[in-house]
Amino acid sequence: MSPTDNAAITFFSGENIPLEMHRVRMVQRIHLQSAEQRLRALKQAGNNTFLLLGRDVFLDMLTDSGANAMSEAQYAAMFLADDSYAGSETFFRLEETLRDLFGTQYFLPAHQGRACENILACAFVKPGQQTLTNYHFTTLKAHITRLGGSIVEAIDDRAFESTSTHPFKGNMDMQKLAAAVTEAGPETISFVRIEAGTNLIGGQPVSLQNMREVSAFCRKHGLLLVFDASLLADNLYFVKTREESCANRSLEDIAREMVSLMDITYFSGRKLGCARGGALITSREDLHRRMRDYVPLFEGFLTYGGMALREMEAMAVGLRETMDLQVINQTPLFVEALGRELQKQGIVVVTPFGGLGCHVDARSFVGHIPQEQYPAGALAAAIYLVSGVRTMERGTLSTQRNPDGSEHLANMELVRFAIPKRVYTFSQIRFVADRLAWLHQHRHLIGGLQFEDEPKTMRSFLGTLRPLGDWQEQLLKQFLHDMPNGL
Repeated sequence: MSPTDNAAITFFSGENIPLEMHRVRMVQRIHLQSAEQRLRALKQAGNNTFLLLGRDVFLDMLTDSGANAMSEAQYAAMFLADDSYAGSETFFRLEETLRDLFGTQYFLPAHQGRACENILACAFVKPGQQTLTNYHFTTLKAHITRLGGSIVEAIDDRAFESTSTHPFKGNMDMQKLAAAVTEAGPETISFVRIEAGTNLIGGQPVSLQNMREVSAFCRKHGLLLVFDASLLADNLYFVKTREESCANRSLEDIAREMVSLMDITYFSGRKLGCARGGALITSREDLHRRMRDYVPLFEGFLTYGGMALREMEAMAVGLRETMDLQVINQTPLFVEALGRELQKQGIVVVTPFGGLGCHVDARSFVGHIPQEQYPAGALAAAIYLVSGVRTMERGTLSTQRNPDGSEHLANMELVRFAIPKRVYTFSQIRFVADRLAWLHQHRHLIGGLQFEDEPKTMRSFLGTLRPLGDWQEQLLKQFLHDMPNGL
């Protein structure tokens, strides 16, 4: 491992700054709209950052899904694609890559991660059954509840502490897991799921040791164990750098052991592999056959599964690049850099710094806004208004209502600044920190939101909201007073 593989560079000034270990050889123009234009765009989007138009966004930190930069080797590989509808050589090249990296025998393609979740739910979830997980993901929960199942979370309580030193806040609590199985009975459990880099609670990793413990428990009780490896790259980085027993192991070796502990592994290629698609992999023929029929039903023929074949070629290369520490370390290093800049301004962020993005604690930032008025959603709207930066709410707005129609208050109210791999520069990170510092000083001006149009499912994607009062106009007035150029 070279000295630059695993650390920020110490500059002569004494600062530790992430150094981009790549050249930018193709660029895409972006535009910073005026604050007045941003307010109009925000209103047209119903205060939902998902509904903002790309042309109205300066820095898009909504997600890394499908937004990571691909390498020159990935682009080159796309020209090799065999576009056969059935029996494509491209499929077999990707299958061989998955077998080589993870040791699995069977591969089913899908168009993205939520399609894999749909196949899993259709194959294994029955009405009245429970799915046990360290923490849920929005689309997974929607698929399971749609089929009459329910989600039970068994995550370590320290996961909900915004500021912490616990290195693996995504870990499953073994006592909670055992209690849930005892209470429900093993026969009522559809499967147990571990999510790498738990998305909704700050991109927090799961230790390899915890995976071993969960795997042993599931095998003892005859429970199916499923691994969501969409954020495997970040999780691998943290296992390598935080779990002492893994410090001298290769990323390939760690990844192969993780997958060997699971019955089924699935992932979104929009995150893992930096291409657009998804995959379900297993070494058990019975599980492969149980899931297989749903691929042509929902996705496409078995050797393309809704994916463009050129994306399969890019994914095969991207998965191999994931085993390079210099490739996967940029997002964690940039997350930490942004987090430390925000901490200097007294802004509470989730620690230890996770993967995927920097997560701001909205409860601390706008503690005067009740959870029923979606404080994280309101903060995300305010951030866009003063910066043009699109972020994602990760709080009550991203949950589903309770069956009786009451609001299900989230465990945490976070705003996520996703940092796609190899996309943004350090000067852009500093711009984000600067605008958020200004907003923090004027946070008393931020008010709540309420729904105008609330879909029954996936409301955070499609719903529209309105501000309570004229707080956005007041915030804009103060911003223009302090920033006369209106940017």
